[in-house]
Formats: sequence, C-alpha cells, structure tokens
Amino acid sequence: MENQLDFKLYEEYFEKLNTDYQLKKGEKNSIEKNIEDKLQQIELKEKELDKLEKVDILLKETSEFARKESKYQIEKLVSNCLSLIFGDKLEFKIKFNQSRNKNSAEFYLKEKDVEYEYSIVDSRGGGLVDIISLALRLSFLLKLSPKIEGPLILDEPAKHVSSDYIFNVSDFIKKISEEFDIQIILISHNEHISSIGDKVYRIDKYNL
Repeated sequence: MENQLDFKLYEEYFEKLNTDYQLKKGEKNSIEKNIEDKLQQIELKEKELDKLEKVDILLKETSEFARKESKYQIEKLVSNCLSLIFGDKLEFKIKFNQSRNKNSAEFYLKEKDVEYEYSIVDSRGGGLVDIISLALRLSFLLKLSPKIEGPLILDEPAKHVSSDYIFNVSDFIKKISEEFDIQIILISHNEHISSIGDKVYRIDKYNL
C-alpha cells in the first residue's frame, strides 16, 4: 500500500514536472519565434535602410550634377551676353558657398587678358551690372520648367550702359526675342533701344 502511494506521488510529481516543462517549452518556442520575427524585421529594415542610403547618394549626386550643369549653362549664357555687348574680354563665374547647411552663390567677373577675378559688386560702372542682371533674368527664365508663359517686362534694362555699347544691347535684346520667341515689353528713355520694338508708344509729359 505504501509503495502504491509512493508511486502515485511520483507519478503526480512527474506529471507536474511534465506540465511545467511543456509550459516552459511553449514559452521558449514563443520567445524563439519572437526572436526570429524580430531578426526578419531587422533584416528587412537593414535592406530598406540600404536602399534609402543608395537613393540618398543618388539624389545627392544627381543634385550635384544638376547644380554643376546649371552653373555651367548660366555662366556660358551670361558670358556670351557680355561678349556680344562688351567684346570677348570678360567671363562670368559663379561660386557656391555653404554655411550652416545653407547654400549661397556669389557672382564674379574674370578678365581673360590678365586672369583676374573680382566680384560684380566691385565692377567698374553700372553698365556691367545692368547687363549681368538682364542676362541672369533671361537665363533663369529659359531654364525654368515648366516654361513661364507671358511677356518679359524690362524697365530701363540698360540705364547705366554707356552710349558706346547701347547699340549692342539693342541688338542683343532683339535677338533674344526672336530666337526664343519671347514677347518683350520694354520701357526706356533711350531712343535707340525704343526703336527696336515692333510697336513703339511714345509718352510725353507737358506742364499744364
């Protein structure tokens, strides 16, 4: 009788151990499954991060290429404008600066004969600034996408240009209008510039 009782106690104890074992095994399997799922999620996130890093590199390289290409095209257009008006002596340059994650650009002129650069702020006379401003406006207008429809309005575009170069300015404006099919509405006190228009309106002021 005593042996049967001992056997029954052992049997109950064994069943309890087996139940605990099965519970712990279930917990272990659940933890292992959870770890496996987390590892798969980490792997997916790492792949996604790798793609994002590659996309980021691609965007930066594309942006840098686009900036260099735009810089080259704008420099070329403005330099060509200066050459048409003032002769083949000046070259327009753009220098990009970065400070506190902000980009800025400075404009320079380069004299080809002496290999000398100076800021357009220090340029001799306002005529150069007028022409550079005009050429920049045109280059930005031509580079924009989608294209801006409507006329280009110029108010005294060559106000400070000397009479020696005013004829060249007039020819340049005329060529821009014809080659790029841009309607230009121009206001000027200079009779030669005013005369290049297809339609000319003269306004006189009288003391009444």
